[in-house]
Amino acid sequence: MKKIIVAIDGFSSCGKSTMAKSLAREAGYVYVDTGAMYRAVALFCLRKGWMTESNIDVEAVEKHISEISLSFKTSSEGKNEIWLNGENVESEIRTLAVSESASRISTLQAVRRELVRQQQLMGLQKGIVMDGRDIGTVVFPEAELKVFLTARPEVRARRRFDELTAKGEQVVFEDVLRSTLERDERDQNREESPLRQAADAQVIDNSELTPEEQQEVLRQMFAKAVLN
Repeated sequence: MKKIIVAIDGFSSCGKSTMAKSLAREAGYVYVDTGAMYRAVALFCLRKGWMTESNIDVEAVEKHISEISLSFKTSSEGKNEIWLNGENVESEIRTLAVSESASRISTLQAVRRELVRQQQLMGLQKGIVMDGRDIGTVVFPEAELKVFLTARPEVRARRRFDELTAKGEQVVFEDVLRSTLERDERDQNREESPLRQAADAQVIDNSELTPEEQQEVLRQMFAKAVLN
């Protein structure tokens, strides 16, 4: 059976990663969480002091972006985790603060171009499932299966709120909703690789779908793409 590239794009907190991980596991494919890559870059910049709530030292980021080495490793529990310059930062990148910083750092041309370069190298052998904002439009416009995942903002904010509170973070739902809407605005209106639905992408709105129903829809799309 031929191997293909699966590109899953969509808004934040739609469950892209969960969907992509599950498909990759079922198909025996490699899974790449591009959102984690941008979060790791944001964490690196925060640690260096190049990012504040109101400013980014663009010159410093552009000068040192090549020093950032990202990789994914499978933990003893079978989880796909991201490593930044040899350090496991999976837990650190999942906070709301890093999430908001990742959305901001992803608007920089130098950052996006470097990570797109790394992502394209990862897909040379195909047999890969990658999720993000610009996978089907910029990273792999030739992908055999492109999926665009969406849901209503309130639904996505509730999912994010539940995820954060489950981890023990003290957050307010209205703040999470605001962050969700602001991130949508940045993602869709940035100059470099804005969030767009590829012309040949298949849309899944999972506002009212259970995870099982969503996965079955994707499974059927994948089966057809492999046979074409």
